[in-house]
Amino acid sequence: MKKISLLGSTGSIGTQTLEVIENLGFELVSLSFHSNEALGKEQILKYKPKFVSISNEHTYEKLIPFLDSLKIKHSNEPRKAILEETEMVVNAVVGSAGLMSTVCAIEMGKKIALANKESLVCAGKLINELLEKNKEARIYPIDSEHSAIWQCFFNKKEVKKIILTASGGPFREWEYEKIKNATFHEALKHPNWVMGNKITIDSATLMNKALEVIEAYFLFSLSKEQIEVIVHPQSIVHSMVEYRDGQVLAQLGSPDMRLAIGHALTYPNRLENNFNRLNFVGKTLTFEKVREEFKSIDLSFRALEDGGTMPAVLNAANEACVEKFLNGEISFLDIQKIVEMAMNAHEKINNYTLEQVLEVDKWAKKFVYDLTT
Repeated sequence: MKKISLLGSTGSIGTQTLEVIENLGFELVSLSFHSNEALGKEQILKYKPKFVSISNEHTYEKLIPFLDSLKIKHSNEPRKAILEETEMVVNAVVGSAGLMSTVCAIEMGKKIALANKESLVCAGKLINELLEKNKEARIYPIDSEHSAIWQCFFNKKEVKKIILTASGGPFREWEYEKIKNATFHEALKHPNWVMGNKITIDSATLMNKALEVIEAYFLFSLSKEQIEVIVHPQSIVHSMVEYRDGQVLAQLGSPDMRLAIGHALTYPNRLENNFNRLNFVGKTLTFEKVREEFKSIDLSFRALEDGGTMPAVLNAANEACVEKFLNGEISFLDIQKIVEMAMNAHEKINNYTLEQVLEVDKWAKKFVYDLTT
């Protein structure tokens, strides 16, 4: 029975990971969450982990008596203690907050099922250097697009390019003038996927795909010229790899994150599950160019071109902008404008340290807060 540690258990990826663990008969050794007290309690009672970490101090203090009564080890520091007895770490923490957990897991030589794309976006060079030093550690992507590339990616020398597919989000067919006044309720109506608020807004702006461009760059050690993005509204072709002989391998499946999660948790095997199966009858698959109005993907290629800490600024500024948008403080199109302003104002650091990445993250968020308050 495989032993799993789950970081970010109460989020969208976290709850779906628990379904996969239960479906496959794996053991949940430990879990962490931030502040969702009710759902966290429910998960602890159901899955009976040996160790629990709660990063929000107020929630942690409220739940100490509950954890003590269950005789569960606990902490509000989701680092080494939560990972010691596990075979695989699922990092489903949202945003740059998940970076340090990825670093810790690599240093401990763990296999990591990674949904926290920000780890690679913010510090891809450092993450790859750590993987070189800690040979036992591995990263298995959970994003459906990167899982698709992983499953189709065989010989890097023969790969011409990878093609990341994007649904286009809820505003794919909207007139530009209408998009200007889009509300967060409208932005949260994703046509194909059920996800948390932050990633759903990112999908509406196509920033999620922009971050995936940077993640793929570091995950597969490609040049930026070898990465292409196209819109595929049906979300059935999750991504493709084109080889130098002109042949293209694609990975297809239902728009169900549990499939990508299950592949990472069971690799190199493929275990039977009862998740959604794809029925091709009646399906039409279409592909489109990315609309010019959505600048996020252009910003991601610029961040790769500039290098250094620029991807970290793009990510952090976007996190702050999404928060501001959800609070009704900025408009939908302000998100990409302000992210670009933060990038223009940043003096990049080329040979950055982990501490510098964390400081840049704080700087970019403060830049957005100061500009919009």
